Amino acid sequence: MKNCININLKKDKILMKINEDAEYNEIIESLKKKITELKKLYKDEKTPITVTGKVLKNKEIDKIQEMIKEKIDVEIEFDMPKSLGLSSITRTFEQNIATSETKFHRGSLRSGQKMEVEGSLVVLGDVNSGAEVIASDNIVVLGNLRGLAHAGAKGNRQAIIAAGNVDTVQIRIANIVKEIDRDEEPMHKQACVYVVDDKIIIE
Repeated sequence: MKNCININLKKDKILMKINEDAEYNEIIESLKKKITELKKLYKDEKTPITVTGKVLKNKEIDKIQEMIKEKIDVEIEFDMPKSLGLSSITRTFEQNIATSETKFHRGSLRSGQKMEVEGSLVVLGDVNSGAEVIASDNIVVLGNLRGLAHAGAKGNRQAIIAAGNVDTVQIRIANIVKEIDRDEEPMHKQACVYVVDDKIIIE
């Protein structure tokens, strides 16, 4: 079992960094061992713990917090978004999106389907009305984009959205939202969507 959690004692906090490529079960196993080490660092003072590194799902964050609290009564802060959604942007990430990791999804997304990815997402099909695609970097839809697309979901305003056809009512990049009035704007073909001066531009 590889060690996927590093602990550093700072002046005013304990920093717990989780390796970004670690699997959830590896994190839990490592944490069980690290909590024993952590407990030795605590006497009377209650130095807060900051967890950083890998972006975790809500339930994973809850589980890790529960495991630590069970053994050590201490404040725990997660220095990461709790999810990729618009409401949970906690800091701006300046990244080189030209070299971001890309996930390819074959086929179309139906109404009610939701896909969230770290890095960029390429959909080899359509994103239908009622479906949702969220990526921390770029989104490319080879077919029709009729559902919700949210690129740069962790604050990256350099992210772009590209689609064969943009036929949706709302589009998001970072914390910027553009409502599209279908009566006022034509359907955009071979469209590229990006941010200029805090505004979303569709070309």
